[in-house]
Amino acid sequence: MKGKSMLISVGVTVTLAVLAAGAAISAQDRYTLKVPNGLAFSEFRGYETWQVISISHNGALLAAILGNPTMIEAYKAGIPGNGKPFPDGAKMAKIHWNPKTNVVAPGQPLVPNTLHDIDFMVKDSKRFADSGGWGYGEFEFDAGSDAFRPGTLTDQPPQGNDAKCGFACHTVVKQRDYVFTEFPTR
Repeated sequence: MKGKSMLISVGVTVTLAVLAAGAAISAQDRYTLKVPNGLAFSEFRGYETWQVISISHNGALLAAILGNPTMIEAYKAGIPGNGKPFPDGAKMAKIHWNPKTNVVAPGQPLVPNTLHDIDFMVKDSKRFADSGGWGYGEFEFDAGSDAFRPGTLTDQPPQGNDAKCGFACHTVVKQRDYVFTEFPTR
């Protein structure tokens, strides 16, 4: 009887291990994604640990805007307010969430709910000379499949299939080196 129980236990363990391995293999590797003719998700590996530059709420989505160390140092040096451009290698990630109300917290604040999309920007004045030195990429997230996909012209706002997809919107802040986000006092 002990042998039969042991065999069943080993069988269940092996089955669970195989199922877990299959799920891990079938899970999306977001770092293989690339906007056609544009930025790759892999260019922003580690963005999850970058420092917060600012937060925003546009009435529909909550966002955290993050910067890599090069971006943060540029802000601390007074860019773009001092009229200087951000250096090559500066990167930003803007993570958008659909909001929900936290009904148990005082004041019932809006907090992140489901992930909506992630926008990326990178300064590379040679690679993106025709878009103010910045490359852009937007990746939509589908909670049902737990997967990202490059933004398209049918998304809101529409995303072109190149690294200039965000350039048209950013031209209004040309004097700020095409960057909307302020680095507030902390």
